[in-house]
Amino acid sequence: MERVLDVYKRPYDPLYPVVCMDESPKQLISETKVPIPVSPGHVAKHDYEYRRCGVCNIFLASEPLAGKRIVKVTQKKPKWTGLPLLMISPVNTRAQKK
Repeated sequence: MERVLDVYKRPYDPLYPVVCMDESPKQLISETKVPIPVSPGHVAKHDYEYRRCGVCNIFLASEPLAGKRIVKVTQKKPKWTGLPLLMISPVNTRAQKK
């Protein structure tokens, strides 16, 4: 783990960028009842009932030392999970592999 953390301490080098990738499935939901608005002396009240509206996948590729971030949201998880690599490859065309 220490070796991984050392990667983040490296100085910025455009030929050897540090690229972080992550993907996360998210459930899309909507409220079924209108929340009761705030009244003086009371807090807003929300019902816990919800309606499922499907799922989506969020892919994130970032280059923290350069301040770059690319996010892509898809309806389905692709069969090939190399999507973040395709997202970041046009950005780092001069990058080399260490």
